[in-house]
Amino acid sequence: MTTPLTSPVRLGPTRRMPAPKARAQVSTAVIIDTRSGDRVPVMFNPEEYSLDQGNEIAEIGVPGLATSPVQYVRGRARTLRMELFYDTYELGTDVRPHVQRVIRLLDPDQRTHAPPVLLFMMGTFSFQCVLLEANQQVTMFLADGTPVRARLSVRFQEYVRLEVQTRRGLFVGPPTLHQLTERDTLPDLAATYLGDPRRWREIAEANDIDDPLRLVPGAPLVMPAGGQRP
Repeated sequence: MTTPLTSPVRLGPTRRMPAPKARAQVSTAVIIDTRSGDRVPVMFNPEEYSLDQGNEIAEIGVPGLATSPVQYVRGRARTLRMELFYDTYELGTDVRPHVQRVIRLLDPDQRTHAPPVLLFMMGTFSFQCVLLEANQQVTMFLADGTPVRARLSVRFQEYVRLEVQTRRGLFVGPPTLHQLTERDTLPDLAATYLGDPRRWREIAEANDIDDPLRLVPGAPLVMPAGGQRP
């Protein structure tokens, strides 16, 4: 009888090794209150963000034209949108204090009556802004009802510092010029540029016009700031 060189080995029941835990992402994102210097850390870097920007264009109604010409009015402030994720399940603690630190950035300051100017930073990306919206959704609870996981959808609007001076109660910036035509009247110009035809005297005073009925076609008029622009 031939003896086999090797004997079969009986294997025990197969044991499935536990899947390795996903390594928590080290967050570099932070929201800084530029007023107080407080830093509000973000627990995890957002997976993505959306940065929206655009221009405001006005249509000029011209009788007889099938398509109205358009005129550039101003640029729109950029908006930054993202979803932040908070998880305190392994710690067994309430997740809401972490979320509330961000939501409190909506509160206006008692002195300025405006929310704080913020600086969102993540890596080399930075965005000076104010918080417009913060919508939270709690997605996990402990057995005793303690919330331990939440998503926070936030929207920031870009903040641009603008230096202006005040004169006669109006904010004065770069002047807006209008070249007079034969059909122009001061009430019509006040309705177009200031939003109220009754404000025609402001245009007259800004241009030293004594007789509003005697306008010179082709002459440039300075439009006061502080109203609508066509």
